[in-house]
Order: sequence, then C-alpha cells, then structure tokens
Amino acid sequence: MSLKKTVLFAIILAMLGCTQNQKLTLVKNNKSNYEIVLPAQPDEIIEKAGNKLQTYLEKISSVKIPIVNESELNEKKRQIFVSVNPEELTSVHSISIKTEGENLIITGGSGESVLFAVYEFLEMNLGCKWYSPTVEKIPTSKTISIGQPLNYQYTPEITTRTVHSRLFYENPDFAHKMHVTTDAFPGYVPTARVHTFHRFVPEQNYYYAHPEYYALRGEKRLHTQLCLTNKEVLQIVTDSVKAYFERYPDASVISVSQDDNTQNCQCEDCKKIDDEEGSASGSMIRFVNAVAESFPDKTISTLAYQYTRKPSITKPAVNVLITLCSIECDRSAPIADKSHDFAQDLKGWKKITENIRIWDYTTQFTNFLAPFPNIHTLQPNIQFFRNNNATWVFEQHSHHPSELFELRSYLTAKLLWNPDLDANEIINEFVQGYYAEAGKYVTKYIDVIHEEIQKDKDFFLFLYGDPAQAFNSFLNPELLKQYNTYFDDAEKVVENKPNVLQRVRTSRISTDYAMLEMARNGKSPDFQLLENGKISKDVELRVSRFKESCQNSNITLMNEMGYTVEEYLNLYKETLIRAGLPNIANGKKVTLHTQPKKYADENPQALTDGALGGSNFYANWLGFEGNNMEAVIDLGSEMEFSNISTGFLQVTNHIVFFPEEVSYFYSNDLKTFTKLETVANPISKESKKNDVEYFTSNFAPTKARYINIIGKNVAKAPFWHNAAGLPAWIFIDEVIVN
Repeated sequence: MSLKKTVLFAIILAMLGCTQNQKLTLVKNNKSNYEIVLPAQPDEIIEKAGNKLQTYLEKISSVKIPIVNESELNEKKRQIFVSVNPEELTSVHSISIKTEGENLIITGGSGESVLFAVYEFLEMNLGCKWYSPTVEKIPTSKTISIGQPLNYQYTPEITTRTVHSRLFYENPDFAHKMHVTTDAFPGYVPTARVHTFHRFVPEQNYYYAHPEYYALRGEKRLHTQLCLTNKEVLQIVTDSVKAYFERYPDASVISVSQDDNTQNCQCEDCKKIDDEEGSASGSMIRFVNAVAESFPDKTISTLAYQYTRKPSITKPAVNVLITLCSIECDRSAPIADKSHDFAQDLKGWKKITENIRIWDYTTQFTNFLAPFPNIHTLQPNIQFFRNNNATWVFEQHSHHPSELFELRSYLTAKLLWNPDLDANEIINEFVQGYYAEAGKYVTKYIDVIHEEIQKDKDFFLFLYGDPAQAFNSFLNPELLKQYNTYFDDAEKVVENKPNVLQRVRTSRISTDYAMLEMARNGKSPDFQLLENGKISKDVELRVSRFKESCQNSNITLMNEMGYTVEEYLNLYKETLIRAGLPNIANGKKVTLHTQPKKYADENPQALTDGALGGSNFYANWLGFEGNNMEAVIDLGSEMEFSNISTGFLQVTNHIVFFPEEVSYFYSNDLKTFTKLETVANPISKESKKNDVEYFTSNFAPTKARYINIIGKNVAKAPFWHNAAGLPAWIFIDEVIVN
C-alpha cells in the first residue's frame, strides 16, 4: 500500500471512530440549547409525553428545557421531537428513538406508544428507574449526553399487557412507565367483562317462566349456565349485547361467556354438538360465532375455561376473541414443562385462531400473603404464550398486595413488554434499587425458596393451596428459620432508613404468616402457640409485627373471598385463647360413624390432636362431602363437663358450608345416647364467603365417658349457589370439652 493510500485510510478510520464515539449533548454544565418540539396541535397524551420528558430531564440536570410546537421552532436551537409517526413504523404499538444530526427524535405509532417511547429513552439511555409508584431512582448530572448515531426501534409482540395489580390501576403514571394497561379490561363494555350469561339472561326474569333457557343437569334445569342450542336464548343474548353496545358506544369488546361454574347444559342437542366437537367448547363457539355475526365491527370475547378449555373443531369467527385461562396449572414449574394438558390446549387454539387472549394467574388466591415461589416460571410462561399467538395477556396478580408484591408487579410488566429480557437481571436490579443494602438478603430468600421448590419434583403449587401443604417442603421448619434469619439481617442493615426498613418488613410478612400457620398447625416443636401454658414469645412477636406491617402498607385482605387481615388476626387471637383452654378431649380416641374424604389424611384424631384449623381447609380440617359428620369421642372414663365447642369452616365458593345444625349427645355405655343440645345455623346467600364458627353448647354439669357429635350437612349446594346441585362439604376441626 502506498504512503498516500495509507494516510487516506487512516483519515477514514479516524473519521469513523469520531462518528462512532460522537456524543449528542442535551445539557452541558446545567445549560441546554435544546427545545422539546410537539406537533402543532398535540393531543392530551402527546402533551403528557412532552411534559414527562421535560420533568425528568430537569430532575436529572436541574435544567428545564422549554416545550414548543412545530410552528414555534427556534432556528438557533436544536430540537427533541416528540410525535406520532405511523408512516415510518410497522405498527401502532411500535416505538422509535433516533438521532438525526444534532436532533433527537422520539416517536411512536400512536400517542400511547409515544409516551412509552419517552419512558424507554429515559430508562435505556439516561438510567432512570421506577420501582413502584413511590420509589424511583433518577441519576443527577450537570451534563446529559447520549451516544450517536442512535437508531432504536421496537415493536412489542404482546400488544395488550395487563398486570392485575393495584399499583397500576391506582397509579396510571406508573402503569405508563411500565407500559401496561391502567385497567383490567381495556376496551370492554364495563359491566360485561367476564362470566356474563347471568347478565344477559337473568334468572329472576326468565327462569321460572322458561326453565328451558337454562342448563339441563340430570333431570332438572338449573340456572347455572345457559342452554346454547335454544334459539330464543341466542336471540335474547344477541339483543342484550346490542343494548350494551348502545349504552357504551365507545366500547369495542364485550364478553359472551359462561358463568363461573362447571354446570353446563347436557341436554340432547347441546351434548350432541359437544360430542361432535370433542369438547364442550363446541356448543360455546358455535353460539358465540352466531352472536358475533350481528356485530362485525366489534369483538366478542368468550372463555376457554375449565370445561371449555379444550379447543373445538369449529373455528372461532374472525371477531371472536378466545380468552384461554390457566387456572388449573401447577405453578411449581413452567407450564410447558409440567402442565401438559393446558399446553396442548393452547397449541390447539393456535391452530384455529390468531385471536387469543391469555388469562394467566400468578399468586395464591386463597392466601395472598403466603410464600408462593413461582417467580422462576413467569418468563418461560410469558414466552410460551407469546409463541402461541397470544398478543393479549392478562396476568391475574392478586390486585391487592401479596408476597413480594412490588417485585412481582415490576417483573411481570417488564417481561410482558419484552419476554426475552434477562429475568435475573431485572430481579437483581429491582431488589438492589428497592431494598438498598438489604437487597442482598432479600435476594437470598428469593433464591433459596425457589431452589427448594425445584428440588421437590412432586410438589403441586396450586392457586388455591395453603402454606401447610409445604411444611414438609420449601416451608419446612429449618428453612423457615433460615428465611427468618435473612430478613433479620436485612432489617439490621437498613435500621436507620425507615422507608426502606418498612419495605423489608412488608416483604417478610409472608414468612411471618407461614410461621404463624405452622404454630397453629402444631406439627413442629420449633413453632408452638403456647410455651408453659402462656402465649409463645415468638408467636406474640410475629402477630404484632404482622399486624403492624399490614397496617403500615395498607394491606387489608388475606384472600379473594374478602377475608380481611383484621378477621385473620381476630381468629388467631381466638385460636390462642382456645389453645389455652382446658380440654379433657385432648388426645382422646375418636371414632367416626360417617366417612370423611381426602383432607387431614381422613384421620379422625384430627378432631382432638391439639392442632387448630385456620381459614383454609388444607390444614387440620376433616372434610365430609355430601354426607353428615358423626363422631364419637371416648374420654377414657366418666368425666364431668359442662361445655362442648366444635370448630367449623365455611368457604362458600368452594362449596364448603357450615352445618345446618350441630347436635351433642352423651353416653356411658355406647348404647344409649342422651341429647344435650342442638345448635342451629341457617344457611343463607348472605353468609360470609370465608369464615370460621365455633358451635358451642353450655349446659348443667354432666358426667359421661362418650360424647357423640352430629353435624348436619346441607348435602347439596343450595339453589342460589353457582354450583347448585353439587355435593356440599362440611369441615370440622378441634373439639374442646371442659
């Protein structure tokens, strides 16, 4: 190579190097020669995008860059353009961040996308972080520079992203920063979002005159679901849908979907279709398609849920949205690895429609505050949904706070925006930012509890489970003590930072709850309600801290049935009182005269073992399905007593009711029993969904060896219940005699 060519080549390389390393400086030494430029007539959301950009640039540099519209450009200044630019973008959901010369251009395919693009720029290029509505990390600098050339475009594959968390619904700005919707059902008719059959054909209007409109179950028509082959039902539903759209003209989606039970119609015509289609979704899809014909410019949403989850042969109409629900799935591992039936159903729907909305579940709905180690499944599940035509994903978090609520909300939102981000990096970055120096200990808790559940290949992590199910697994006594140590250490390093300390204490609510439940369970010597006849100091501490942390974080609900923290604490207080009562039945032999089912290992001694049941039927409760409960307690010898008290549980949405009545008898020879008292309890629609009640009888001192207890089951779910006709449960726990 000649000297002349060598010099020329060196110059070119130098020029390329300068181009690659060139900086576009928006602010230098607290001064800026830039202005933010909006369209001539910006709408509200574009104005918001411009204002948010201005606000955060000022937070970083203390410089307030002026906002102008296109007609007010100052030729002596450089520009940051913020506008909609659908012509250059592939989708209304696309965003673009690029430099042209000395100008910065931030655009999107819609106004909302522009706002998302502004937040992406602030986060990716300037290091801003938003961990919760009240916790953010904004760098400060006298100079703001970005590397150029910059030419970033992104189109999210999941275009409607919802995380069912009050952090987003109650804080729209935070939702925008995380690029998720601000409500659960965007675009839907607000009063017809899900489980709508009863809205379209109300029982009180039609059932008594036209029982044939409703589901045939056995030989009886029940108003649990609709008869989908009845032409009059189709007309009524179509007319109702029309009326709803007229009432809400701006809505683009309505749900025409089954009610929340599995009591679908089994009449000859409906059954014939379902048999032909190989699924009960067959009659559903044919029905919904027929409704959709009348509304070609609207979307008719329906559920693929429980008995309709398996895909039909008939293809959904182009304006029918399939909402596929993963309620039955095991959350201990990714759906594709462990929930094969659901995975196959999703793949089956993918073959017949491109219009799929996933309704996924990410917490334990019977115990919001329980440890629920499923964080490692969030990314693979979202990727699986994305890979199978799901462009609309609704992640049903607890809405109300649950374990590691802020982290879960943050991580899920990030992964919905881009399922291929590094989930571990997101978690680590959040934990360090949100918990500061305590973050490393919170990370230890997260890592260990997830490692432990993955070791237990047989564990089924269920949405409707209970901490007690894991007391021999990832919540065993030794691990609980280990988790407790992590949070003790976390508190110590931030004890002089009250705001961060409160976040740590909120995050340890779940382990405190698990420990309180283990103490109630009475199965571990390390966790006991009483010590030397008095309330355990450890239990006392945890109850106090649990109460205080819930109050400080505005946590009021324990589960989806409306069971409150206050009710839980009151029940726990009652549990402590009952644990301290003298009980001559404690440890005594129990003989059952009716057969229990499934729970408490069907062991009759659950009634006198000293372990006390809580608000969920998985721990200590002995269950009877469709039959009465009859038990005889042998006190071992004649003993005097004047009080019998027996605990019963109610969880009405799981068909668990208090008994209609409880009768107490006594005997000395096991042949002749004398009634002491019957305690009545009328069942009503207004009863609490989740409750514990003690059926107590006080009487004159009586001497006997045997006590007979009969709890009368309602036998079947009442007519007004959504599981009408199905066998009802009663659950009984500790019997106290004194």
